[in-house]
Amino acid sequence: MGTYRFHTPDGLSDMLPEDCAAKRGIEGKLRQLFSCGGYREIETPGIEFFDVYAGGDFVAPENLYKLTDQEGRILSLRYDGTVPVARLAATIYKEEEPPLRFCYIGNMYRFRESGGGKQREFAQAGVELLGAGGAQADAEVIALSIASALELGLTDLQISIGQVDFFRGLMDDFGINGEDAVLLSQLVDRKDSVMLEKMAARFNLSEEDQKTLSMIPTLFGKFEILELLASRVKSPKATAAIENLREILSALDDYGYLKYVSVDLGMLRGLDYYTGMIFKGYTHEVGFPIISGGRYDKVVSVFGRDLSAVGFSIGITLCIAALHRQGKAFSNTPIDVIVGFEDENGLRKKAIDAVRLLRKKKMTVILDVSNKQEQALFEYAKKRKIQQVIFLNKCDCGKDIEEILRK
Repeated sequence: MGTYRFHTPDGLSDMLPEDCAAKRGIEGKLRQLFSCGGYREIETPGIEFFDVYAGGDFVAPENLYKLTDQEGRILSLRYDGTVPVARLAATIYKEEEPPLRFCYIGNMYRFRESGGGKQREFAQAGVELLGAGGAQADAEVIALSIASALELGLTDLQISIGQVDFFRGLMDDFGINGEDAVLLSQLVDRKDSVMLEKMAARFNLSEEDQKTLSMIPTLFGKFEILELLASRVKSPKATAAIENLREILSALDDYGYLKYVSVDLGMLRGLDYYTGMIFKGYTHEVGFPIISGGRYDKVVSVFGRDLSAVGFSIGITLCIAALHRQGKAFSNTPIDVIVGFEDENGLRKKAIDAVRLLRKKKMTVILDVSNKQEQALFEYAKKRKIQQVIFLNKCDCGKDIEEILRK
């Protein structure tokens, strides 16, 4: 039993000083960026009732870390930031006039996500824009996600945008529904062209419809993709989805972010969760999306309030990994000064006063608590790359602090 005391559980790890400093720096940048956009920060509990997630079928129960309280009620560790925000919007903020803008920064816990660089505990930040529908709100959230990545230094960025209603409308055109439509969506999302061809034949789709279905997983682009597909669909739902994407791209062009964006109508994750636009953000050297978001207008209604919602999350832990692998080093806070002193009456107090004074000048200063002699202190400072050494000896006993620091 004692052998585990030297290790961390699977999918969890210690965060060492360099990464911890990077995490705090990233959090500070994102916090400032979100605040400037009018998003108010909230902090929800790290432990929620199991029903918060299970009540709306948001998360497969096996993906949750579960525990019980003293009364036997099932709890879970926080899985994401979106669902707790929806709970807040429908309860504490139920009387507040929309749109509501919230942001969050915190650690999330996912039981089955581990390996390949993913962790079961990871830091994440995100925003939620509630009570604002339409392409303009969608574009604001996508633009903020791009600004977030750029603010952190991730210039090699690609945002893929999809629209789940396009696929739903296409299925209306084809007369396919239920489990068959779900299976097709999974094949499209996996870009499985061989199985799609077999399924198209099974459903007796026309040659043109087969061609349309086969195109969806392979088309990537911008306005030209939308023009091509608009001529191949009849469903009002699919047509409206294309128009939504057209308006989003136009708005992102005004933001100056169009170069980062590509339309991918074959991205069909979370059909039961998402209700419109969806998007993912990627950067090189990381095999998972660092950004994930979309429109989920049905989430808040599970908690009793009919309120549209769109938002995104950005993985802070994944961003740290990406910045490391891309060679974008973090600037560690250097130690400016180390102060030592001889074992003479009154010198320790002078050394402490010197440290306090230098810290008031916004310098990073440490006090030698190991009683090193002067030469040993200089050698220690050189090894640790400490820029300056101040060593107080008996000659300093009669001097004031300012005089000592000028020497």
